[in-house]
Amino acid sequence: MRYVALACDYDGTLATDGRVDEPTLAALGRVRDSGRRLILVTGRRLDDLQSVFPEYRLFDRIVAENGAVAYDPARRETRRLADPPPAAFTATLVERGVTPIDTGEVIVATWRPNEMAVLSAIRDLGLELQVIFNKEAVMVLPPGVNKASGLLAVLAEMSLSPHNVVAVGDAENDHALLQACECGVAVANALPMLKERADLVTSADHGAGVAELIGRLLANDLDDLAASLKRHEILLGRDGGGLEVCLPPYGHSVLLAGTSGGGKSTLAGAFLERLAERGYQFCLVDPEGDREGFERGVMLGTARKVPEPSEVMTVLDTPAQNAIVNLTGLPRDERPRFFETLLPRLQELRSATGRPHWIVLDEAHHLLPRDRPSSRAVVPQRLRSALLITLEPSTIAPEVLQSIDTLLVLGEDAGAALADFASTAGEGGAAAEVPRVELGEAAIWERGSLHARAFRIEPPRSTHRRHRRKYAEGELVEDEHFAFRGPEGKLNLRAENLRSFVRIAEGVDEDTWLHHYRKGDFSRWFRHVIKDEELAREAEEAEEAGLPASEGRARIREMVEKRYSV
Repeated sequence: MRYVALACDYDGTLATDGRVDEPTLAALGRVRDSGRRLILVTGRRLDDLQSVFPEYRLFDRIVAENGAVAYDPARRETRRLADPPPAAFTATLVERGVTPIDTGEVIVATWRPNEMAVLSAIRDLGLELQVIFNKEAVMVLPPGVNKASGLLAVLAEMSLSPHNVVAVGDAENDHALLQACECGVAVANALPMLKERADLVTSADHGAGVAELIGRLLANDLDDLAASLKRHEILLGRDGGGLEVCLPPYGHSVLLAGTSGGGKSTLAGAFLERLAERGYQFCLVDPEGDREGFERGVMLGTARKVPEPSEVMTVLDTPAQNAIVNLTGLPRDERPRFFETLLPRLQELRSATGRPHWIVLDEAHHLLPRDRPSSRAVVPQRLRSALLITLEPSTIAPEVLQSIDTLLVLGEDAGAALADFASTAGEGGAAAEVPRVELGEAAIWERGSLHARAFRIEPPRSTHRRHRRKYAEGELVEDEHFAFRGPEGKLNLRAENLRSFVRIAEGVDEDTWLHHYRKGDFSRWFRHVIKDEELAREAEEAEEAGLPASEGRARIREMVEKRYSV
């Protein structure tokens, strides 16, 4: 389930002239019966709402006073989410003849045309307050307090993510609410600007519009809207024409495959970083510990300690936390069993909360190997919102590959990776055309397509924040090694850092050296893996100069040694 909660405005949305009709109440009851949560988000004071809407207990939470007050109907607990303006502010409004004035726990409200008097009082008293309009209502609140901030506060309390909420409203003060949620809906009677920015506009107005939305929500979890939610897409890179290549944030099963050194680590790291930046929760299972030190998640497990599935679930209970499950302490033949235990618990959490939004399996062949029938049994028919990373698709259980709908391939053998996938999964994509993929690029293919599209990978901002010594003497992850293959691909001499790069470069035959030198492979590696743009530019200049092998070797070595102690 993608949408586990519905957040509704009251006046002008649920209610017509302050009242909610029986068909709308019945529709709200169906939402509750489906296991979803209901949250009411209103500009009204809580006591005022309760007096006009006795059915308020239908809702799991109420956000009142335009985001300033939270209420739990089951516990009858009220909580201020901000401090009220000083008493001198209200007194000044009274002195200046502003009427009517309505005060709540936090909010101070009046009506147009009193907005200029309100702004004048704020200025003269030197206060930091904001004015929010709701059609003819003029609301004064502390800065940063709005319907979105109030909703986020109660969602955190309920351990829910706004990415699993659909919100519906009608007026100016609903803009932030709709933008904060995965799907924002305007009823037909909403203000034109709100309808323009909404993801969906209902054909019916007021409560009938909410009932219309509920019908679509219960029918297919709003799957029919998924293609239009472009604002949430996750950037992968840009194609030759500069157009963005993106993945939808929900629903796709993705396989990332390619030879070592092709850039899988960079692409996966960028994807995880952007998920975290957007607030999408992920659980990364990392059999080889390649993501150790990744700053976007809570690391569980070490080479000496195997994490417990319960520890993973404790981390994921908080929507703002991501889990990185390090399995280096577990023998390879025991890793599938661990995943078979963990996955049902992840699926259970997804059923209740819609999270984790993504399940990412590095070295997926360690977890879902081709030759392990029990692994196939535990995986659902379609593992949605999942990213599987591997060297060779054929090493993964065919039944798992059959659920893949998007393939990302990298490296010189990108076409072979697609053919390997198609053969193993029984998919007719083997004949699909795959463009040449250079270092720093990838190709994306979607099931049923006759063509794969190449794009340049958009690197993460925080890529590899390692010390220079790491590049010089440490061991880079496998797919970041420089592979000396030679003109006919007969070699596979791998440099795991700059020290071994210099050593191997000195020892390889002249044809191998010139093959990589003339193709610009050295400068690309320095740029995309070592992340040293200055070194890459100097190497590029040397490569373009067409120097003989002996002079070229000396130049490249000198450049590296000038910057790194190797």
